Amino acid sequence: MPGYHSKIVPTRSIGNTAYLTFKTKIRGPFSSVNPSDLVDGEQDIIDEALFYFKANVFFKQFEIQSDSDRVLIYCTLFITECLKKLQKCNSREQGASEIHSLAISKFDIPGDPGFPLNSVYSKPANIEEGNTLRQYFLCLRQELGQRLVEKVFDKETNKPSKWWICFAKRKFMDISLSGRGM
Repeated sequence: MPGYHSKIVPTRSIGNTAYLTFKTKIRGPFSSVNPSDLVDGEQDIIDEALFYFKANVFFKQFEIQSDSDRVLIYCTLFITECLKKLQKCNSREQGASEIHSLAISKFDIPGDPGFPLNSVYSKPANIEEGNTLRQYFLCLRQELGQRLVEKVFDKETNKPSKWWICFAKRKFMDISLSGRGM
């Protein structure tokens, strides 16, 4: 059975990674992508990543069909890292703080020696593209983290959902963004 792929058609790519619009309230250098391009109710890449996560996380192999799939893979790997942090949190506020710290912490992008998927992602063509991709991933990580916290923590009990936390030990494609053996 094949994995679930992104249905979003990219209009721009950096290297071979799609530069997709998504709804966000994050301020910063991401303003070059206009979230108003999305129609209300239309799924963005973060919605797809959260929707397909529980099914895709079981796959050891994932066939890349478009540049959007590379963003979906990155999001899936980041969700796994977030769940590892959230399983140790007792409240939504603590979870939001941990995820924000994780999202803004130093991370590798395609082409960096520590990036785990350099074999399927191409290196940005120049420093400017590399900086744009890093800023894009930073905003993506922050928005994805915020939406994940909303899904994981119950609004009434303020406790994490076991139906999300149970996936913290899974490794999508046997890869971790935090490095080997972690």
